[in-house]
Amino acid sequence: MDEKKKMGFNIIKSDPTDGHKGYGKGALSLDNVSPVIIDVESGDAVIDIGAMHARSAVEKGIKFLPNKEEVPNGKPYWLVWVTIDRRVDGPYYAGVTACEMTVDREIRRGYKSLPEHVNRMDKSLKRHIIVDHMDEKSKKILADFLRGHNEQLWNHSSDELKKSLLV
Repeated sequence: MDEKKKMGFNIIKSDPTDGHKGYGKGALSLDNVSPVIIDVESGDAVIDIGAMHARSAVEKGIKFLPNKEEVPNGKPYWLVWVTIDRRVDGPYYAGVTACEMTVDREIRRGYKSLPEHVNRMDKSLKRHIIVDHMDEKSKKILADFLRGHNEQLWNHSSDELKKSLLV
């Protein structure tokens, strides 16, 4: 089967704590966060669940270094953690946080800050919007992707998210 599998965002499951007040109450769940990889040069954005464990298509076979200078010809990417939540009026993009990443396939090396990637995933789960450091082109790619993926989610999202991405 040559056809690429089309991935969707992780769908919000019913509240795992419904009906009991025991273990896990108030705990954050990873069920509603999805990693979106933006290829800045090509202008593409894709959901790649492999990024949850640093195993996205972009990251496979790459040794990541903590210094950007060690990968001078790295191709720019953004890993964006997108958390979906639900309000009375419906589901929305609740947390959107971006992390920088570069990859040089030729030398099989890349740059990313693993602590930043982990912290940003946590911030997304806690409903933060952190996209100000992204370049304008990437913000537009992300906005178009999120809107195109599900307009209802986009429409229900915060003005903060829309203003941050629509320049």
